[in-house]
Amino acid sequence: MTEFAGKTALVTGGSRGIGAAVAVALAERGADVAITYNSSPEDAAAVVKQLEAAGRRGFAIEADAASAEAVVAAVGRAYGVLGGLDIFVNNAGVGSLGMIDEVTLEELDRVLAINVRGPYVAAQAAAGVLADGGRMIHVGSAIAERATGPGMSLYTMSKSAVAGLSKGLARDLGARGITSNVVQPGPIDTSMNPADGPFAEAQRAFLALPRFGTPAEVAAAVVYLAGSAAGYITGTELTIDGGHAA
Repeated sequence: MTEFAGKTALVTGGSRGIGAAVAVALAERGADVAITYNSSPEDAAAVVKQLEAAGRRGFAIEADAASAEAVVAAVGRAYGVLGGLDIFVNNAGVGSLGMIDEVTLEELDRVLAINVRGPYVAAQAAAGVLADGGRMIHVGSAIAERATGPGMSLYTMSKSAVAGLSKGLARDLGARGITSNVVQPGPIDTSMNPADGPFAEAQRAFLALPRFGTPAEVAAAVVYLAGSAAGYITGTELTIDGGHAA
């Protein structure tokens, strides 16, 4: 449980759900962890308490993923406070549903700002400070591999862009020994997509395993990609979807 002893990590969107689970999992294995949050300071404070309970340094940074300035500042602050950056988890994102003829230009701009521009700017900033041999892990979606119903065109496009970004980063950063990979969760029981929510049964119909996944299961995949055992894995997607894309 000390694989990441002496390592530092930044998890964007780390105040709840998958991001919170990732932050705690990294801390439990020895990393000092910074998280960003936007609208949930109480949730962020609760996660920081969990990081500290694991015996590690932890702190939260308020940063709107739609603001390039806020994202760049958050990466810089995490690097400065932690004294370096070894692991960067590009997790902040937002969901969206709407038929192609219903999505407004404002919604298009909002989703692309948070799900595409935000991750790009965050990765760009992190690349400038990430240690050689470091890890970039991006949180995409199994929807990028299989859109199972109508109303997903915007969200699918945005998460497909995350996978493309990761592949490009693998090439850009490979000479420094930095890996870049995507984890692609399927239906995961979070506040954004609860297992007892209005869309849950329709999602279960597409699964090989008849249940939603847990944030901890996604966090385990991130921990693997951040570790030494995954040192020769880059530019690829690890899908945690209960058979959603099978």
